[in-house]
Amino acid sequence: MTDRYVIEDRAQNTFSLSREALVSPAVLEKEHRAIFDRCWIYVGHASELAQPGDFRTRQVAGRPVIFCRDKAGVIRALLNSCRHRGTTVCREREGNARQFMCMYHGWTYETDGALKNVPGPEAYGAAFDKRKFGLVPVPRFEHYRDFYFACFDRLAPPLVDYLAGAKEYIDLVVDQSPSGRMEIIAGVQEYDVKANWKLLVENSVDDYHLPTVHTTWLNYMKNAGVNVRPPKEEGLLLPSKGWGKDLGNGHLTTDNVNFRGRPVARWISIYGEDAKADIDAIRRELVARLGEERAARIADTNRNLIVFPNLALNDGSSVTVRTFFPIAPDRMRVTAWCLGPSEETPAQRARRLDAFLTFYGPGGFATPDDVAALEAVQQGLAAWREVGWSDMSRGMAKPADAQLNTDEGHMRVFWRRWSELMDRAG
Repeated sequence: MTDRYVIEDRAQNTFSLSREALVSPAVLEKEHRAIFDRCWIYVGHASELAQPGDFRTRQVAGRPVIFCRDKAGVIRALLNSCRHRGTTVCREREGNARQFMCMYHGWTYETDGALKNVPGPEAYGAAFDKRKFGLVPVPRFEHYRDFYFACFDRLAPPLVDYLAGAKEYIDLVVDQSPSGRMEIIAGVQEYDVKANWKLLVENSVDDYHLPTVHTTWLNYMKNAGVNVRPPKEEGLLLPSKGWGKDLGNGHLTTDNVNFRGRPVARWISIYGEDAKADIDAIRRELVARLGEERAARIADTNRNLIVFPNLALNDGSSVTVRTFFPIAPDRMRVTAWCLGPSEETPAQRARRLDAFLTFYGPGGFATPDDVAALEAVQQGLAAWREVGWSDMSRGMAKPADAQLNTDEGHMRVFWRRWSELMDRAG
């Protein structure tokens, strides 16, 4: 196993990635300790827990977690492991509970994690103290604008500092709601991809692949009356200009002038003539509340944000919240939700869900193509011993503020941070 997975020569404008980083079990094991045990990892959104007793069970950085709202209304993240023998005490995916009971020996816990009851307590000695045997909370649990994160490193910086420049782009999402209340829309997408998890980080912000991988979608947009020709005088590959940006701490985004339409505040023919007046009204509300400049920033640009290491917020034709965790060096599990303003009308919500499913859904225009591409990459990586390095130097000769969305500067942001944390772990 090589000691270096990233080799960068800024003088020569070269950036090479060892393909071993995408196939090695030893690398994956080190990632668990160096990255997933150290970074803030997305758990869920406050809107998923509307009532006291609501819960969602999730895998977070390899741990079983109960994401719940207790009887007092406090949102918590509890490790889903009975203090007696380790059994998961909540085995349902979601619901509302008055308590959590272990199916093995019947230990029962309050929704705040406190141990409520132990069958046959007389068998325990006088020193047995139920207060010491509650469900264990994750070590760190914080939120930003209703997005909740866990961290298993007690010494990690606060979430608000960790997010750095990503906060600006989360704000652009949340400010779409007149009240600032976004909500996860009922339903979830979950699927496996036979590829290394880091390939989806790249793919989520790789606009270079759009003209070749997503030709069916581009033809669909063209047939709907959307101009998909890139402006030739700009020397661009895409119909509009966009940039890749470094947001600090390994976070990155594309930031694009929008051409594909948004049910938020820009009408195009794919939404139908009946939607035009409604979408125009949404834009007027944005202008009245936020001003012309901020309204245009929200309505006329779209972005794919990566919060390091594995949260993607795709804010385009809809808002998609997507996480992905490795389950093997060549396999990841992807979970995705649709996010929208809580004030949406049924017609607005229907357009949002249609956009969510049409582009990002497992049967939509984009995701099946992306999955096929990533799995083809992973298959090609089987030759990593003979073809050991991937080139990621596109756009390196440009100034940082001129890096386009079709360059690879924003991907290099991720890989530099990944390499730094892996090196730090020794």
